[in-house]
Amino acid sequence: MYNPFSLENKTILVTGASSGIGKAIAIECSKMGAQVVITGRNEQRLQETYGQLEGAQPAYIVADLTKKEDIETLAKQIDSLNGLVNCAGISGHLLFSFLKEDDINKMFNINFFSQLYLTKEVLNKKKMTKNSSIIFITSTSGILSSYIGGSIYSATKGALNGLLKTLAIELAPKKVRVNSVMPSMIETSIMDSGNITDEQIELDKQKYPLKRYGTPKEVAYAVIYLLSDASSWTTGTNLLIDGGRSVCY
Repeated sequence: MYNPFSLENKTILVTGASSGIGKAIAIECSKMGAQVVITGRNEQRLQETYGQLEGAQPAYIVADLTKKEDIETLAKQIDSLNGLVNCAGISGHLLFSFLKEDDINKMFNINFFSQLYLTKEVLNKKKMTKNSSIIFITSTSGILSSYIGGSIYSATKGALNGLLKTLAIELAPKKVRVNSVMPSMIETSIMDSGNITDEQIELDKQKYPLKRYGTPKEVAYAVIYLLSDASSWTTGTNLLIDGGRSVCY
């Protein structure tokens, strides 16, 4: 049966696939028929993700994308790609007045520069096929007021949103689409970190029209749309996945 959202015969690289949103994206893409290449820094957790992929899948690749040599090695191990999902990233809470240069560099190196250089490498090495798709997982914090202590996190996500707009124009003649998915709060392991109480979480959920946070799977479904032929006329777009939170600002 015809399915415009099918990812059969597509090879997709997912970064940050060892946990959270990246893991969900990899698993759900495999369910849609994709050949999924996963990468991350933690080999044990990558193995766990790999074990949950459906179908015969390529081997996982351990890589630290803050190291240019790892990016180059990763690109060499890939023949061609129909999709690249840049999902590697970290969050952080630190008031602007207390920020140190190391804090700023770490956040930008992981959240922005690693994604920029990986994307540049696969493009320079002509790994992206015609009618392929590049996706950045950013955040509503990149366009809306962020949480207190999230200034640099927001700056990295805003930088990615700006990057993809120009990339979409530059790569359109090559039939490569570039978009982002911008989630708001998602139910991930941060909820179990002990830094946020259950009462605080429930109070915050009431700020969302749908009265809950999103799930990693729901972000993955948006990514599948942007990877599939169903989005063949979609490029340069920041797709909000936020339970309606942005309309309440």
